[in-house]
Amino acid sequence: MKFTAEQIAGILEGEVVGNPNAEVYKLAKIEEGTDGSLTFLANPKYGSYIYTTKATITIVNKTFHPEQEIATTLIKVEDAYKSFSKLLEYYNQVKLMKSGIEQPSMISENVTYGQGLYLGSFCYIGKNVIIGKNAKIYPNSFIGDNVVIGDDCVFFAGVRIYSETVIGNNCTVHSGVIIGSDGFGFAPQEDGSYTKVPQIGNVIIEDNVEIGSCTTIDRATLGATVIKKGVKLDNQIQIAHNVEIGENTVIAAQTGIAGSTKIGKNCMIGGQVGFAGHLVIGDNVKIQAQSGIGKNLSDGEVVQGSPAFNYGDFSKSYVHFRNLPKIVSDLEKIKKNN
Repeated sequence: MKFTAEQIAGILEGEVVGNPNAEVYKLAKIEEGTDGSLTFLANPKYGSYIYTTKATITIVNKTFHPEQEIATTLIKVEDAYKSFSKLLEYYNQVKLMKSGIEQPSMISENVTYGQGLYLGSFCYIGKNVIIGKNAKIYPNSFIGDNVVIGDDCVFFAGVRIYSETVIGNNCTVHSGVIIGSDGFGFAPQEDGSYTKVPQIGNVIIEDNVEIGSCTTIDRATLGATVIKKGVKLDNQIQIAHNVEIGENTVIAAQTGIAGSTKIGKNCMIGGQVGFAGHLVIGDNVKIQAQSGIGKNLSDGEVVQGSPAFNYGDFSKSYVHFRNLPKIVSDLEKIKKNN
């Protein structure tokens, strides 16, 4: 899809300096711009590239004034970085603007869906499913019985949504995600074997949640596993049964959260963090990468380590960790001298 400088300026409320009919069909970094590409200049460190870039159109701040001749057409805006981000969002929306039901696909009985549905090939929609407006469900996805999906949701290829799951509005679920699979519940028997504990709860995901590729969220044993509004989950995260994650919390890749742990709102959790079960983590907590959380954390704590402790104490202690062989050697010398 091609756009002219004039069209882009209209979207961004900007001013064209150069050829208003210049056309672009792709995006590029300013130093890698080629004919037909659109780029931007926001960081002065890259200022020299404006004179050599082969990009057809460049978005710049209104305060920018070239010191020598340039070939690229300019679009002047208040904030080049924000405007380019806005354009990326618009581009993404246009790219995802699909509708209709591709074949082969299977829609079971008593399914209802709103206007603007896109259902890709080889999708399966179970019984009594409710899907809101403008949902995009890409090929090879599975939606189980009695699932409820809100408006403006996007499910990329290969998503699996088990029965009874409830998903709010404006949620994005990336490829390979599994929501609503059984929690890890087994009762030990006298002979050393294990009997599976039925997992009859569900998963509730509120509005504006994004879930990264290959993340898994288990259904509750009883009740619900709950992901509250605004939560952002990276790729390859494991969320166990009956976990609750508070509003606007962000979690990086490969984190694992054991059953029934409750995490507060506005938390920031680094990659490869491990949580024990049945914990309570307060609001606004920050947890550094590769930490092991085995106890409750109060509001606003910042922790690191395994087991995790106060971040400032960890940083000071780390200096000594690195010098431990020398410290031991010095102690041995003192002991000998005494």
